[in-house]
Amino acid sequence: MRLTKYTDLALRAVMRLAVVGDGELLTTREIAETMRVPYTHTAKAIAHLQHLGVVEARRGRNGGLTLTGTGRHTGVGRLVRALEGDREAVACEGDVPCPLAGGCRLRRALRDAQEAFYTSLDQLVVNDLVTSPTGPVLLSLGGPRD
Repeated sequence: MRLTKYTDLALRAVMRLAVVGDGELLTTREIAETMRVPYTHTAKAIAHLQHLGVVEARRGRNGGLTLTGTGRHTGVGRLVRALEGDREAVACEGDVPCPLAGGCRLRRALRDAQEAFYTSLDQLVVNDLVTSPTGPVLLSLGGPRD
C-alpha cells in the first residue's frame, strides 16, 4: 500500500515533535524547513493533527507546537487511518466504472490487504517511531533555536 504525501508529511511532523525536549516548542515553519516541505502543506497537516488531538498549538510570542500526551501514545495505525480517510486501495467506480465491479474478488482481497497493513501499524505508537536510531537523526535535523 502506498500512503499519500500528506500522510507522510503529517507522520514526519509528529515524529519531529516527539523528540523535542520538555517545554520546547517548534513552529510550523521550523517543521516545514526541517522536513524540506512547503509551509502551506505543513500547516494543513498540523491543523488536521490538532483536530485529531495529537498536536497542541500555543499562540503568541512564545507560542509553538507540542505533541500532546495522547499524541505520544496514539497508535500509528489509528493515525494513518485518520489521515488517509476512508479511501480504498483501488477505485472501482468513477467516470468509467470497472466492468468487473459486480463479481470481482480482487476488490475484497485488496480491502483485506489494506486492513492487514493498518493492523500491522496498530502494533506501534508514536513514541515507538522515534527510538534510536531515528530520534537522534531527527534531533540533528533541526538547528539550535534562537
